[in-house]
Amino acid sequence: MSTSANFGNMVSMALATPLLPFLPLAAKQILLNNFLSDVPSITISSDNVDPDRVAQPQRWSITHIQRFMIVFGLISSVFDLLTFTVLLLVFHADQATFQTSWFVTSVLTELAVVLVLRTQKSALRSRPSSLLLWTTIVVALATLAIPYLGPLSSAFGFVPLAATQIAAVIAIVAVTSSRRKGRRYGSIGQRHTAVPRRAPAKVRGLAPLDHRCIRYATLQNPAGAVAIRAN
Repeated sequence: MSTSANFGNMVSMALATPLLPFLPLAAKQILLNNFLSDVPSITISSDNVDPDRVAQPQRWSITHIQRFMIVFGLISSVFDLLTFTVLLLVFHADQATFQTSWFVTSVLTELAVVLVLRTQKSALRSRPSSLLLWTTIVVALATLAIPYLGPLSSAFGFVPLAATQIAAVIAIVAVTSSRRKGRRYGSIGQRHTAVPRRAPAKVRGLAPLDHRCIRYATLQNPAGAVAIRAN
């Protein structure tokens, strides 16, 4: 998800920069964006996984990960361009307002996508771990608060947003997250497959009970099973 988000942001920057009299995001704003969106990702290892995802071992496909990055990065760019259009044509945003709005939209979208794509179920039916949930909430609130923090906001080139602009940002985040969910578990689907269990090879000269012991050892500790056969 992080690779697709970074890829999409860079595509959006490349497309928008020649058409705008200013950069869509300044370098320090990009660094802050990456820092904030990565904080909840640190806690993913503590997340609750749906029982059907751990019923058997899974094997990831590198090809699928590459396709995921490209497809979702381009989808992100489409909604970024939609955001740019709304900011320029509807709100007639200047440089500071444009950068602030896209910064908030980008960070909130990345946070929402983590919660939405972590499960095939509805995000409300599959509860994330407390650590992941609360870090996401804290970072989301911090992102919304940064434009109003005076000296800190000015240091990063942000300005306060109007209520209508905040509402538009939240609406874009909601639409973007839902569309990514449908695409993730729709036509692309999950390409990681179950790893089949291999039955242990029979060792000539052993009684049935010995074969059962080797089979149990193979399932519990394959390396130990090899040692048993060697002995």
